Amino acid sequence: MSKIIVQGIQFDEKSSFQQGPKSAPPLIREILNCGSLNLYAENGLSIETPQIEDKGDFQIKEYFDIEAITKNNLAEGDKIFTLGGDHSITFPIVKALHSVYPKLDILHIDAHPDLYNDYEGDPYSHACPFARIMENGFAVRLVQVGIRTLNPHQAAQAEKFKVEIHQMKNLDLTKIPTFENPLYISLDMDGFDPAFAPGVSHHEPGGLSSRQVIDIIQNIKTEVVGGDIVEYNPERDVNNMTAFLAAKMMKEILGKMLE
Repeated sequence: MSKIIVQGIQFDEKSSFQQGPKSAPPLIREILNCGSLNLYAENGLSIETPQIEDKGDFQIKEYFDIEAITKNNLAEGDKIFTLGGDHSITFPIVKALHSVYPKLDILHIDAHPDLYNDYEGDPYSHACPFARIMENGFAVRLVQVGIRTLNPHQAAQAEKFKVEIHQMKNLDLTKIPTFENPLYISLDMDGFDPAFAPGVSHHEPGGLSSRQVIDIIQNIKTEVVGGDIVEYNPERDVNNMTAFLAAKMMKEILGKMLE
């Protein structure tokens, strides 16, 4: 029986616009356990199970400590789920997961491709994790959904790394492919339209609805071995709307990982 390790990575030093996501993990847990919602995902599975072990939150001082922490946690389970944190954390997490799953597919839900070669001089910025993942061969396939900020540099990067981008301007959820390898889901909360998730640093109107993202996750047919929820910024939230949505998505991703 697969064991899923949950970790909170409190790190936002690679944010380019506003910091704040490092305070998100404990707040998402607080909402998850506040009594307003139960712990069942829509597939009927409860995340309150011995198969899921929460290791709590880790205060990160050095960026590359994230890989070591993830490897240590993976030593106690074969799947990993992370609450972030800015999106830079995905690169060291996937690097650690690659040692367990050398053939990994990634489903990336976001307003931004995060494919910059470097951003403001930092190759490990939260705008760069998928460039680092793909250039190192840590994913066989990268599929991005919800993109609505594609510029020429990132379009060239996508072509270079053979990234499959499903932009919002012509989104057809039926065209999202079936994955063949173990899958990692990376969910940036700004992939949602700001009407659903105001608590993010980068508001990009014209995004996904909460129902669309849930449907995307529920339609996955392959085994999900890892996931993260990133870029929730509590300092910009309204009435905990984004925290409740993040908690909901945590249940849905963990529920899929339990299948």
